[in-house]
Amino acid sequence: MRITKYSDYALRILIFLEAQPKGRLTTIAELSEIYAVSSNHIRVIVHKLGKLGYIKNIQGKGGGIMLAHDANDISIGDVIRNTENDFHIVECFNPDTATVCPIAKACKLKGVLHKAMQAFLDTLDEYTLADLTTNKTSILKQLDFKKLPTHTRH
Repeated sequence: MRITKYSDYALRILIFLEAQPKGRLTTIAELSEIYAVSSNHIRVIVHKLGKLGYIKNIQGKGGGIMLAHDANDISIGDVIRNTENDFHIVECFNPDTATVCPIAKACKLKGVLHKAMQAFLDTLDEYTLADLTTNKTSILKQLDFKKLPTHTRH
């Protein structure tokens, strides 16, 4: 199973937000610089994460984004399910193209791959954002994070 760059960056954004000191707001520009990704791409992902309820956006001067929930309440499996477009890892998983394969009716591969995909998601369900960020200091150090002006909300 392979996740898209979109989901990868969604997870990276959530990890970065959780690694921040409590109450510190982060900006799209900051995320863009840290991950060397266009601010437009980050903005799209941040918007989706906000719509999904993972992050909240604080408007106005000194505003920014922060997690909307405790990291223990954010399931990695849920994030992946909510940010991936589909899980059609092979042609026959897609109802629009399932009949294209000439052996579809007799093939057992689909069942095996479905079981493997479910095991992948079940494993991700065992972890929360908190599990991925027990090393907050190391995460920020690895990113060579230089503290920018602090904007906090309590």
